[in-house]
Amino acid sequence: MRALACLLPVILLAARAAGLEVPQTLLVIEPTEEHPRNSEGDLVELRDGRLCLVYTRFRGGAEDRSAADIVARTSPDGGKTWTGDRVLVPNEGRENVMSVSLLRLRSGEVLLFYLRKNGWNDCAMYVRRSRDELATLSPPVRVTVDDGYHVVNNDRVIQLASGRIVVPAALHPCPDGTSRTWTAAGVPRAFLSDDDGRTWRADATRVRPPPTRRATLQEPGVLELRDGRVWMWMRTAQGSQYECFSSDRGEHWSEPQPGPLASPQSPASIARIPWSGDLVCVWNDHSGRHVFPPGRRTPLCLAISTDDGRTWGPSRMLEGDPEGCYCYTSLTFLTDQRLVLTYCAGDRRVGGLNRLKVLAIPRQWLYLNGGR
Repeated sequence: MRALACLLPVILLAARAAGLEVPQTLLVIEPTEEHPRNSEGDLVELRDGRLCLVYTRFRGGAEDRSAADIVARTSPDGGKTWTGDRVLVPNEGRENVMSVSLLRLRSGEVLLFYLRKNGWNDCAMYVRRSRDELATLSPPVRVTVDDGYHVVNNDRVIQLASGRIVVPAALHPCPDGTSRTWTAAGVPRAFLSDDDGRTWRADATRVRPPPTRRATLQEPGVLELRDGRVWMWMRTAQGSQYECFSSDRGEHWSEPQPGPLASPQSPASIARIPWSGDLVCVWNDHSGRHVFPPGRRTPLCLAISTDDGRTWGPSRMLEGDPEGCYCYTSLTFLTDQRLVLTYCAGDRRVGGLNRLKVLAIPRQWLYLNGGR
C-alpha cells in the first residue's frame, strides 16, 4: 500500500516530462502549539483576481468543540504567496464557530455561512453578507431556524437556477442536552431562502433514515441536476454514499437509498464543472480501484461523471498515504480554468483533521484523455 502511495511522485514526474500540467500544492497550513488545528475551509476568487481562503483556526485544543475563530488569508498571485490570517468571525459561540461555506450570489455579493456551536443540543448555521469582497461583513442571520444540533459541512451551500439558496443540514437529536443522549444518526433537512439569504425557512419534508437499513445518515451535500431536480447525498457507515432527490427545489425529498459512490464513513464533495457541464467528485474511493485501509479516510480520489452522477468514470488518486486522513473538501473553479481544492490532509503524527491543504488542479489534468 505504501509502495502505491510512493508511485504518485513518479507519475507526476512522468506527466511533467510529457508536458502535461499537473496538480500543484498552493498552501499547507500546519498545526502549531498556538493553533493545533486548521480545518474545514472554503475559497473564493475575488473580483480583483485575488484568491481568498477562509477556514477554521482552532485555539486551545483540536477537538470539534475546542475554541476557534474563522479567519481569512489572501493570495494576490494565483496562490504562489499568501498573506497572514485576518479574523473574520471571532468565536461568538459558547464552544466555537466553524465549517465555512462561501457563496457568490448573482448580485455579486458574497455570503459567508458558518456554524455556531453552543452545546450538545445547540449547533446552528448563520450567514453574514459582504458587498465589498469580504472586507466587511453584515451582522449574522440565523439559517437553521429550528432549535437543535444541526451539522452543515464546509462548502455545502448552493444557489439554484431559480435563485433559491439551499442549505443541506443533518439534525442530530439530543433530548437532554448532554453527550449521553446525542444521536449520531442524523435527520437530513434542507433550509431554504428565496430572498438572497435574508430570511430562511425549513423544507416541508424531514427525511428520516430508512428503518429497514438503519443507515446512519450524516453530513449531506446538494447539487442541482440538469433536469431541475436537486440531488442530496449523505455519508453513511454502510459502505457507500446514500442519496435522495427533490423535484420541487428542495421542498420535499424522496427516501434515501444507496448511491453509486463506495466510501467509508466520510463525506463526498461534488460540483459541476463550468466549462463542460460534467460533474466532478472528490472523495475517499473504497470501490477497490485503489488499495485502501478499511475504515480510514484515504486515498483521496477524483472522478468525473458525464451523466449527472448516475455513473462515474475511473477515479484518479490525489493523495495516497495509507496513514493519511483526507476529508472535508471544498471545490472552487477559477477564471483561469483551474479547480482549487481545500481539504484536511492530516496523518497519525499531527492528527487527522489538523493540517489544511490547498491544491490546484488544471483543466488539462481533469481530462487526461483530451476531454472537453
